Amino acid sequence: MSLEVLGERWSLLVLREVFLGNRRFETIRQHTGAPRAILTARLNTLVHNGILSRHEYRDPGARARHEYRLTSAGRELQPVLTALMQWGDKHLVAPASPPLRLRHRDCGGTVRAVLTCEHGHQLPDTGSGLEPVPGVVSEALPRAGAGGTEGRGRGQG
Repeated sequence: MSLEVLGERWSLLVLREVFLGNRRFETIRQHTGAPRAILTARLNTLVHNGILSRHEYRDPGARARHEYRLTSAGRELQPVLTALMQWGDKHLVAPASPPLRLRHRDCGGTVRAVLTCEHGHQLPDTGSGLEPVPGVVSEALPRAGAGGTEGRGRGQG
C-alpha cells in the first residue's frame, strides 16, 4: 500500500519540495519539472492519503489558490526521504558532490538516517541484525489484486 502512494518519482519529488518549504503549486512545478496534470494528480493523491493538506491562500489582487502542508503522517516521512537521499548520494553521485545536504540547524552537523531499535541500539546499514516477525493482518485492510496474494507481506497469506 505504501508504494501505491509513495513509490513514484513525482510523489517523492513533491514531498522533497514541501519538506524544503515550497508549498505552492507553481513553485513545486518549477522545482520538480513535473507536467501540470501529473503534479495535480500527485498532489491530489498525497492529500487523499493524508500526507499533505490543502490550504487556501490569496495574494493581493489574485484569485484564491491552494498551498500544500505536511500533515503529521507526512512529517513522519522525513526519515524515509533522508534515507533515500543518503543512499543516492552514496551510490549514484560522486561522493564529493551530492546535490543537497541536510544540516542540523542547532549544531551544523550533517543529518543521517539511522536504524535503531526501541531500546536505542543502532543497527548496521547492511540489514544484519534484523529479524522479520509476522504481524497480524486486519481484515479491514484493502488488499491488492482480486483474491490473490499480491500486496500481502510475509506470513500473511
